[in-house]
Amino acid sequence: MKALLIGGTGTISTAITALAPKCGIELYLLNRGNHSELIPDNVTVIEADINNEADIKEKLKDYSFDVVAEFIAFHPDAIKRDIRLFTGKTKQYMFISSASAYQKPLSSPFITESTPLSNPLWEYSRNKIACEECLMLEYRTNGFPITIVRPSHTYGNNDVPIGIHGNSGSYSVVDRIKSGKKVIVHGDGNSLWTLTHNTDFAKAFIGLMGNTHAIGEAVHITSDESLTWNQIYEIIGDALGVKPQIVHIPSETLAKVKDEFTGGLLGDKANSVIFDNSKIKRLVPGFVATVRFDQGVRFTLDYIEKHPELKKPDPDFDEWTDWMIAQYEAYESQLS
Repeated sequence: MKALLIGGTGTISTAITALAPKCGIELYLLNRGNHSELIPDNVTVIEADINNEADIKEKLKDYSFDVVAEFIAFHPDAIKRDIRLFTGKTKQYMFISSASAYQKPLSSPFITESTPLSNPLWEYSRNKIACEECLMLEYRTNGFPITIVRPSHTYGNNDVPIGIHGNSGSYSVVDRIKSGKKVIVHGDGNSLWTLTHNTDFAKAFIGLMGNTHAIGEAVHITSDESLTWNQIYEIIGDALGVKPQIVHIPSETLAKVKDEFTGGLLGDKANSVIFDNSKIKRLVPGFVATVRFDQGVRFTLDYIEKHPELKKPDPDFDEWTDWMIAQYEAYESQLS
């Protein structure tokens, strides 16, 4: 099988890039040539900017692929570009959408692929929905061979998955936990969430590549493990050898104070979700996610410890966290 990944070095795609050649896939990456240290020697890189359509068309003129997988499209204009570029050049076009596209607020916490797509709270999710609609129309009208894949909260080596963080990623929150400082958990911490290790995601994704039963289908790939946010932070603390000092603050309050939390919290993480993975298991017989979060987070923390460049401080978010906790605790004290 000959496959092209557009991207290939992100959180999700890095694991696929590592696994695919081991499964006998002749793999090509189309990206700007950054992060070469993450690319195995037997993977070919076509260095280009996907947004330069004329250049891409020229560089790919002599190529055709069994699979093209798009990891970095976030707007329907990018999908329309890909349709122009890859019509007649691939037997399967795989688009990475998002499980955040599922209906918010939820009518049921049990999510299947037939759960309606609607998220008025997050533009990112609305754009992913628009991308899916564009692809489905092209499939139904012209037979463009699509497969839509919806990840939920997938993590790997570089970042510990948490509820809220600043622009520099999650390490500042991890450092607060390690240092015994108070950390914010949204709501009462009892909503259910699903975290998926990228190596598990890669196994299912590769099982969809070249899979004739996946053409025209949308499918999510997640772990079967459900955890409360309190459990997630407790597990992180346990891996660090400390008990996290958790302060619960309502998600609505956090979103009012910091508008950028509206989408990521109210439109996603504040909702309890339980994924039904029957479809991916039917399409990829034998697939099961095997990395529990208590195991996966230790892999991540060990990797970060060995790569100091990933320990990115975020003094602005750290200062905001202290201020927010002080404000909320002062408010609570007035009620007692």
